[in-house]
Amino acid sequence: MGSGRLYAAVAAGGFRRYATYRAATVAGVFTNTVFGVILVYTYLALWDEKPHLGGYDQAQAVTYVWLGQCLYATLAIQGGGAEKDLMERIRTGEIAVDLYRPADLQLWWLAGDVGRALFQMLGRGVVPFAFGAVFFPMTLPTSVTPWAAFVVTLLLAAVVSFAIRYLAALSVFWLMDGMGVNQVLMITGVFFSGMVLPLNAFPGVFGDIVRVLPWAAQIQMPADVLMGETDPLGAFAFQAAWAVALLAAGRLVQSAATRRVVVQGG
Repeated sequence: MGSGRLYAAVAAGGFRRYATYRAATVAGVFTNTVFGVILVYTYLALWDEKPHLGGYDQAQAVTYVWLGQCLYATLAIQGGGAEKDLMERIRTGEIAVDLYRPADLQLWWLAGDVGRALFQMLGRGVVPFAFGAVFFPMTLPTSVTPWAAFVVTLLLAAVVSFAIRYLAALSVFWLMDGMGVNQVLMITGVFFSGMVLPLNAFPGVFGDIVRVLPWAAQIQMPADVLMGETDPLGAFAFQAAWAVALLAAGRLVQSAATRRVVVQGG
């Protein structure tokens, strides 16, 4: 099997695996829809007091909310993607089996996570976003080009998300446990991705800093491209730069880590 077909098969396997959890998917759709409604009315109240906060009007703020709910599971904002299984395999020593596969370790896990992300987008993300578009005023493109650019930002966001979580997972080679790392991923993911509040709304120097961190590539960039608030080429460059840098860092850490595969408990 060629390498392209191999990773496509791994991605398809990731999609099928998450497609089996139908009850969890339905529960996730319900939860994201409910939280979306709560956040929408919270944002509307905030934007009543602070019109054009972060450069958004109310319709754009509402759009941002529903996009966040759409991408919450897709990009594993709080974790729960490929890194969870990878951490466990490192902890138990089963990672040794992965290292013997005639496949690249990083690409293998990336392919599986892309498959997972695609299912979460279609199975859990589309319905809340459509619900928002039907029942609330949203700012959405009326031509094909912005939607095509938006799709590209989603793909790049998925790669950046994976790269962050892959680096975190590799730390278990030294820590031997991923519980603390998962907590850090959850907190940083929710806060710095803009899941709680658009990064454009953060003031001063702190706002300037959070908008150049890799988490900004996950929700803020796709949202701004979708709503025409930023140049798509600039967004692509920002996301691609972080994707390359983080994947390269993952390669370096992976090279150091795999030289010392330690099985907990001997």
